[in-house]
Amino acid sequence: MKKYYIILTALLGLAGFAQAQRFPLDSVTARVSTNPALQAYDAKGSAQNAYATGARSLDAPKISAGQYQVPYQLNPSGGSFMVQAEQMFTNPAKLKAKEDYMKGQSQVTAADKGFLKNQLISQAKQYYYERVVLEKKLALLQHTKELLDYMLKDANIRLTYSKEKLPNIYKAKAELFQLDNVREQLTNDISQKNIMLNTLMNRDKQAAFSVDTTIILKDYETIITDTARLAAGRSDIKGINRNIDLQQLNAKMEYAKRKPDFGIQAGHMQSYGGFANQYILMGTVTIPIVPWAAKEYKANLKGIRYEVEELQQKKLDILNQAQGQLAALRTDMGSKKRQLKNYEQNIIPALQNSYKTALLAYDQNTGDLPSVLDGIKSLQTVRMEALDRLQELLTLQVAYEREYESN
Repeated sequence: MKKYYIILTALLGLAGFAQAQRFPLDSVTARVSTNPALQAYDAKGSAQNAYATGARSLDAPKISAGQYQVPYQLNPSGGSFMVQAEQMFTNPAKLKAKEDYMKGQSQVTAADKGFLKNQLISQAKQYYYERVVLEKKLALLQHTKELLDYMLKDANIRLTYSKEKLPNIYKAKAELFQLDNVREQLTNDISQKNIMLNTLMNRDKQAAFSVDTTIILKDYETIITDTARLAAGRSDIKGINRNIDLQQLNAKMEYAKRKPDFGIQAGHMQSYGGFANQYILMGTVTIPIVPWAAKEYKANLKGIRYEVEELQQKKLDILNQAQGQLAALRTDMGSKKRQLKNYEQNIIPALQNSYKTALLAYDQNTGDLPSVLDGIKSLQTVRMEALDRLQELLTLQVAYEREYESN
């Protein structure tokens, strides 16, 4: 019995540890690599590499046997029974080109995986920052509740001495009850972000964990876009480059069709009627450069050149769009930072002074409770607005990192 008690205690301890587990942002983004969508790309790439191992295989040989040039008479005195074998040997240059092309497909898959991983990491950052801001709002709500609790207790004491009005006390209680609704909504939003993050990390969707509420704001608005670094870092550009490489390998495979294939044919004839046995030994070579055979690969090569041109233009378009997007994000981030600075240095201090003045007047019996309650509510509202601006700034920061792929 004591043994089971020890085991149960250990399990409960482990459960408590799991609930208290804390994930910083880099741990969350690292765990995104276990997402099934990314693992599917790994499996696809492995499949393509496996297919490539059979690229150099030859066609199966042909073996035939039967009567050869035998008269229709029941007892033939001519003809023979023949056994024949044939084997075609595909030109080695064709096989190598085919193998290289099939191996190149896994490189495209790897680039596609990189693009998806960047998107998933950006989603994880977005959800993480949203949860951090929600935690800060919840802490702010608790602070406001403590202020209202204090004011309500003070007002109840004043009521016993007829220095406060009952409607004002009801108003203070209503403000407290209103905070309960806000807290419920914030708690629900935190649970939703927790589920989304667990989904991205491929964990138990209801598993609880805490986050690091420390926020680092980057000075991206002062950075000048490095086009070369942008082109080298973006996974979608890498994907286009891999597709261009693949098309070039495809062109080599088509061009290799100009080369001839070879074959050998051997046969043995067991003659009837006492005639001498005979054999066949012949070589075969294809002539793919004749006009009626060369038309296909020439058309394919021309089409591949146009596809490469399309990919090059698409890459230029993506770079152009990215540069414009980054410039717009930098401008927006600068604006949001100025707004936050205005909240922190001007708006919030002014409302804090307004609240303190109303509270001082109330303490000196020259003010009223509604003025203090309005001061508390106004101060909470602008602090919530400041956190909203912070969330918008973090969203822009995530978007910038997604565009620049500076994960």
